[in-house]
Amino acid sequence: MIHDDLHSYEPRGGHGLPHDPFNAIVGPRPIGWVSTRSRAGQVNLAPYSFFNAFNYVPPIVGFASIGRKDSLAHIEETGEFVWNLATRPLAEQMNASCAAVPRDVNEFELAGLTPVASQRVAPPRVGESPVAFECKLSQLIQLQAADGQAVDTWLVLGEVVQIHIARSLLVNGIYDTAAGQPILRGGGPADYFALGEKFLMRRPR
Repeated sequence: MIHDDLHSYEPRGGHGLPHDPFNAIVGPRPIGWVSTRSRAGQVNLAPYSFFNAFNYVPPIVGFASIGRKDSLAHIEETGEFVWNLATRPLAEQMNASCAAVPRDVNEFELAGLTPVASQRVAPPRVGESPVAFECKLSQLIQLQAADGQAVDTWLVLGEVVQIHIARSLLVNGIYDTAAGQPILRGGGPADYFALGEKFLMRRPR
């Protein structure tokens, strides 16, 4: 089926809709639930809706900070962060951790979560999360538009140097994605998703 009835627009001129559809189209997206620690020892925990994995060997994950937030400042200082899997049972705590609070507020305490010491980096991981990636900063890139104009967004890329997985999510040694109950960000002002249908499809040879 060829779609010929289209709503087309140039983003710079506005979308002409009640809500920007960009985030809804590129989604649902995994959540970058990032914990950091400043050089002075201040702990921060925040979710980022622009997050994904970018490389196998070495494993590299990344998230985008729109504006210079605490997580970015801590990572610039120390070069370390932890990604924690945001799950359906932890959805409310994840949401609580994104509250706009003063810099000296500990989001672990605010959300009722347990900070657990990491093995290879200083920031703690979320003890209640079944999966965590300890990461070392590999690149920090300020985004720019096609015309070269700098954008107030920074892409943080980190090499995963230690991985923690709850053994209950390993079935015959294979990670069970659905059993992890990841929550995914949609495009509306409050839209989140849980995994639904699973289907198998092999690559053509």
